[in-house]
Amino acid sequence: MKKIAVIGMGIIGGSICGALSKAGYEVDGFGRSAASLNYALEAGYIRKQGQALADYDAVFIAVPPQATLDYLENGNFKDGALVMDICGVKEAPEKTVYAKKRNYRYVGTHPMAGKETSGIVSASPNLFQNANLIVTRAKQTDEKDVAEVKEYAKAMGFGKIVECTAEEHDKKIALTSQLAHIVSNAYVKSPQVVGCDGFTGGSFQDMTRIAGVDENVWTPLYAHNRKNIVNELNGLIEQLAVYRDALAEENDAALSEALKEGRLIRETIKRGNG
Repeated sequence: MKKIAVIGMGIIGGSICGALSKAGYEVDGFGRSAASLNYALEAGYIRKQGQALADYDAVFIAVPPQATLDYLENGNFKDGALVMDICGVKEAPEKTVYAKKRNYRYVGTHPMAGKETSGIVSASPNLFQNANLIVTRAKQTDEKDVAEVKEYAKAMGFGKIVECTAEEHDKKIALTSQLAHIVSNAYVKSPQVVGCDGFTGGSFQDMTRIAGVDENVWTPLYAHNRKNIVNELNGLIEQLAVYRDALAEENDAALSEALKEGRLIRETIKRGNG
């Protein structure tokens, strides 16, 4: 059986460990926090703390963007090991890997799963049940490597697996994840948030659920996808201006048309998601 290592004992790294261990794989953990490693050991997520990356046939990198790039550039991986990063941007890791010849195989992945909370205490062997997984392909990507990634994905419980280029991933994720977090974070800055207890319902909860981003994690993530996020922000601001102008000008017909357009688009999204 292949020996697997996971670098990073946060919510995603810990959940990868837990899910693969539950599926019968031998998984060891690497991390800077002794407390997180001890938690993973006591929870049965890992067999032991890893000592040398060169001992492992497959390695998952589950750390922030810059640390991911550092491992891909300087990690002492076993010859022929399969290395998979779970970074929320994919062009930067891919460029780092293929900038020169490497002794390891590489496939970029992005699990579309998580919680509002973070850290190993939020990890779960069931976090990825029926979740989506994005797998990125470059011209250098080997079909056998993708097949191996899919084996691990199946063992972890993922549902739909989407394959695309790193460029396509970063354009889509700018909308579906990164812009959504920015909007939520900006939304809670209204002065009306103060004293709104008792005035909130599902809509408010939906809009604020992901406002609590960790700026130390998300700032570098945004920085690596700056152009795509700016494009999405510009488009959103342009659309918001339509509603603002219709209201300010008392143009109820324009307001109604804007609302109708959004409703019809939303219905196509619902159909597309089954």
